[in-house]
Amino acid sequence: MTFVCNDGGRAAAGFHGRAGDCVVRAIAIATGKPYREVYDALNALAATEKIGKRKKKKSNSRSGVYRQTYSRYLRSLGWRWTPTMSIGSGCKVHLRACELPRSTLIVRLSRHLTAVIDGELHDTHDCSRGGTRCVYGYFVQPSRDSNVLS
Repeated sequence: MTFVCNDGGRAAAGFHGRAGDCVVRAIAIATGKPYREVYDALNALAATEKIGKRKKKKSNSRSGVYRQTYSRYLRSLGWRWTPTMSIGSGCKVHLRACELPRSTLIVRLSRHLTAVIDGELHDTHDCSRGGTRCVYGYFVQPSRDSNVLS
């Protein structure tokens, strides 16, 4: 898979230093929305999250966003989730161009989200682990999924 170094507009938005902002970057890259807009929208949704025994703190765009929060945001934008793995099934799809549909995708990996656009990996680092990284599933826009396997 071809790697394209892309920060999703993070530096242009005035953010510096290291951060656990892969969710914001992946969504900004795939949707074409400004980094700051996605950052603020996810933080606004995070403010409505509830804290409990298992979930000790709320999401934060800089340090990490819970799956339920970014899923809710992407669904509100019209993106659809396609799972590629279930509990006990083992890894069926890897982060390789030949195993993913040619479309604009937001791909969920273990503890990471990344954008894949027509077989090219867009992120700040190559997270494919040489094509061995397991894909849990991906979000795709319904208007762009004419050649997506379902």
